[in-house]
Amino acid sequence: MKIKGLFLLCFVMIFSITLKAQEAAAPIFPKKGQNDTIRVASTNDNGVMIPWMQLQDVTINAARLFKSPQERAAFNRLRYNVLKVMPYALFAKRRYEQLERDLAVTAEKKEQKALVKACDKEIKDMFNREIKELTITQGQILTKLIDREVGRTTYDIVKQTKGGFAAFSYQIVARVVGHNLKSTYSPSEDRDIESIIRSSGFYQ
Repeated sequence: MKIKGLFLLCFVMIFSITLKAQEAAAPIFPKKGQNDTIRVASTNDNGVMIPWMQLQDVTINAARLFKSPQERAAFNRLRYNVLKVMPYALFAKRRYEQLERDLAVTAEKKEQKALVKACDKEIKDMFNREIKELTITQGQILTKLIDREVGRTTYDIVKQTKGGFAAFSYQIVARVVGHNLKSTYSPSEDRDIESIIRSSGFYQ
C-alpha cells in the first residue's frame, strides 16, 4: 500500500512538472490591433512569435550623370524608343508563350498548323496596325527586346513557326530596311537599355 501511494505521488509530481514545462514553453504572440486582419508568417524567437512578411526586392539606382547635354539628349532619345517598343516585345512574349502551351497539348498536326497560323496572323496584324510605323532605330531595339523577353531571336521564332525558308526571306527583307532579325540582347553590352527597362515600371 505504501509502495502504491509512493508511486502515485511520483506520478503526480512528474505530471505537474510536465505541465509547468509545457506552460513555460507556450509561445507568446503579439497583441492584435483593430486593423490587423492580414495573415502573415511568424518565427519563434526564444518563445516570442515574431510576425514577418516577405517584401519585393527594391532596386536603388544612383542618379545618372551626363558628360554633356548631347549625351543626355541621346539617352533621352534611347529611353523614348525603348519605352515605345517595349509593349510590343512583351506582347510577343505572352503570345508565343501561349502558342507553346497550346502546341504542347495539341497532338493533331492540322490543329497545330492552325494555332501557328492564328498566332502569325495576330503578330502580323499588330505589325500592319502599329509596328510598321516604327523608325529603323526603334525596329532594331525591338528585335533585341524580343530576344530578351522570349529568349530567342526573331529569326529563330520565324524559323520555328514558319520554317527556314520563311525566316530566310524575312531576314532579307529586314536587312534591306536596316533591321537584323538575328539581333541578340546582352545586358552588359546593352546596359543603357537594361537600365531603362529596370526603372520603367514594366515589371512592377
